[in-house]
Amino acid sequence: MKKIKFGTDGWRALIARDFTSENLVRLSLAVSTWLQTKHGEAKVVIGYDCRFGGEMFSMDVAKTLAARGIKIILSDGFTSTPAVSFAVRELKAQLGIVITASHNPYNYNGFKLKSSYGGPLFDDDIRDIENLVNYENQVDMDLIKTKVLFEKALIEIISLDEIYINHLKSNFNIELLKKSASQVAYDPMYGSGQNILPAFIPGINVIHKKQDFFFGNIAPEPLEKNLTEFSKYIKKKANIKLGIAVDGDADRIALMDGEGNYIDSHHIILLLIHYLAGFKKEKGIIVTGFSSTVKVEKLAEYYHLPVERVKIGFKQIAQYMLKNDVLVGGEESGGISVKGHMPERDGIWMALLIWEWMEETGKSVNELINEIYKLTGKFAFSRSDLTIDKELKGRVLTNCLKNKYTQFGEYMVIKNDDMDGYKYFFDENTWLMIRPSGTEPVLRTYAEAETSEEANKILKIAEDIIRNS
Repeated sequence: MKKIKFGTDGWRALIARDFTSENLVRLSLAVSTWLQTKHGEAKVVIGYDCRFGGEMFSMDVAKTLAARGIKIILSDGFTSTPAVSFAVRELKAQLGIVITASHNPYNYNGFKLKSSYGGPLFDDDIRDIENLVNYENQVDMDLIKTKVLFEKALIEIISLDEIYINHLKSNFNIELLKKSASQVAYDPMYGSGQNILPAFIPGINVIHKKQDFFFGNIAPEPLEKNLTEFSKYIKKKANIKLGIAVDGDADRIALMDGEGNYIDSHHIILLLIHYLAGFKKEKGIIVTGFSSTVKVEKLAEYYHLPVERVKIGFKQIAQYMLKNDVLVGGEESGGISVKGHMPERDGIWMALLIWEWMEETGKSVNELINEIYKLTGKFAFSRSDLTIDKELKGRVLTNCLKNKYTQFGEYMVIKNDDMDGYKYFFDENTWLMIRPSGTEPVLRTYAEAETSEEANKILKIAEDIIRNS
C-alpha cells in the first residue's frame, strides 16, 4: 500500500487504486486524532466536487470524524473549494476538508485540508497528520450508525453555496453586473463552481453546466489547450465581451477576451495589481510564485509596491498573507487572492473583480491589458507538462542540480535561480524553468518571452534536450 503523501495542494490518487474508502477512513482517523490533540472539541466543514463517488467519500469522512465526537457541517451537494474555505471561517470551524482532485483528470480524486483562517493548512500540520496515519487500521463502517450521528446533531447538512453566494452579494454591485450578464460567458469545466455564478448573476451565458464524471474527457484545468470549445462558443455568440473559466473546484481562473482569445493567470495577476493599485489607489505587498511572469516586478515598481517571490504552492502565498499587508497574492497556475478577501485561491471572486472593473470604466479587458503593456512591455508565457519515466526525470534533475545546462539551443544562460525548481534566464525578460510536479507524475517546463512563438520555441528546444539527456 502506498503511503498517503500530500503534495503542494492536498493528497491525490487514482480512484479505486489508492483513493479508496478504506484509505479515506485511515486518513480521517489521523485527522481526528490531530484535531482533538490540538483543539480538543472541534468543528469541521466538509465539501466535495463533481467527481465520481464524491458524495459517498465525503460521507465516509464525515461518519468517521463524527463517530469520534467531532461536529461535522456537510455540504448538501457538490460545492467549490472557495465555498468550503469561506464556510470554515464564517462558521468558526477548526478545519475544512474538500474531497476534490481540483484540475486533475477524471480518474483522480483527492483530499484538501483548510485551516481555520480559510486557507490551506500549513506544512507542519500536514506532516503531523501524515505521520498519524495507521495503515493497519481496519474500520467496519457498517458499525457506525449514520442515523444516530444525525440524531445527536454530530452531522448537519447545509448549503455551503448559499453561504458563499450571500457573501458575494455583500461585496459586489449586483445591479451593475446584471446589466452586462448577457455579454459574459462562463465555463466551469463541468466542475463544482457551475451553480454559483448563474445563481448570483442570472442571465450569464454558461456552458458545461452539468455533472459529468469524465469532464468532457478533458482535464478540468483552465489552460488554453483545454478551453478550445469555450473559445469557439464565445466566437459563435459574437456579443460576448468577457469569458470566465475556472477549474474543477473553482479556485483557479483563466479569462477569454471577446474574440475568444485566451488570457492566462500572469495577465490576470497584473490586471488585479493595475486595478487595485492604479484604479483603487490601494497599497500593499505583491507576493507571487517562483514561476510567475517577471512583469510583476515591473508593474509593482511603477506603483512603488514591494514584491516577494515564494516557492510554488498557494499555501506559501497564504502563509505570507497572514503575516503581512498583501495587496495581491497570485501564482502561475491560476490561484489568486487579494486584500479584503480570505487568503485563499478563488477563481470566481477574481473574475468578478475584473468584470466589475470593466463595467466601472467602460473598458474592454484588452484595453486594460494594453494599459499594462504600456508600463511593462508585451510578453507571453507558455508551459508544457512532459510525461517521462522516473529514470530520465532523475537524470534531468541531477543535470539541473549540477548546473550542466548552460545553453538551450541558441539561448545562452546568463543567470539561474533554484528557489523551487530550476529557472534559467536568457535576458531579464526571457527565461525557461524546469520543475517536477508536486501532485502529478510529470516534469513541467515553463517559458516567458516577448511572443508566444518564441516562448513555445524555447519549450520545444528544452523538450528535445530533456528527452535526450
